[in-house]
Amino acid sequence: MISIKSPGTFTSAGLLSAFAASLCCITPVLALLAGSSSIAANFSWIVPARPYLIGLSIAVLAFAWYQKLKPAKTKDMDCNCETTKKASFLQTKTFLGIVTVFAILMMTFPLYAQLFYPKPKVQAAIVAAVDNKQQVKFTIQGMTCEGCEEHVNNELSKVAGVIAYKTSYASRSSLVTFDKSKVDVKTIETAINKTGYTVKDYKTIIEIK
Repeated sequence: MISIKSPGTFTSAGLLSAFAASLCCITPVLALLAGSSSIAANFSWIVPARPYLIGLSIAVLAFAWYQKLKPAKTKDMDCNCETTKKASFLQTKTFLGIVTVFAILMMTFPLYAQLFYPKPKVQAAIVAAVDNKQQVKFTIQGMTCEGCEEHVNNELSKVAGVIAYKTSYASRSSLVTFDKSKVDVKTIETAINKTGYTVKDYKTIIEIK
């Protein structure tokens, strides 16, 4: 009969799966903190596997808890000796609890990723007052969560002449309104591409001279 002597193996596997599941959303925040926007979309390929990774994390951690909470044997069936060896901290319920909480935070990271981004300047109020404006819809490849939207918005907020923007990872687009006397489409496209995501195409929605 095979006995599982290292519950820590399952603890590590659950933690790694949870971290991998949210890696596509964590990297934009890391990119912002590191000042290296180009790494932001490097893990977008993980998105299709995210539900499976989350399921694996839950299953592995549940099994680790089962191993930890099941009644412990006081005697070894073969040698009839006392099993009094003290477990290390990495094998305790406390450590497993810490890992479980951290894994939950990783799996739910997309829900609060926007908290790590500076709040963009509110510019929508002056849209109506600008005569020489243009509104363009950019189709963007690589966005996977709300954190990706915030990453794009953060770059757009730095572009002089951009008046308002509405980015959606669900529609893979960003609707940008700007003063065309101060900035052009190519400059805005370059700003978006700096995030690591890629503008595939764009089309003019409104143009007022």
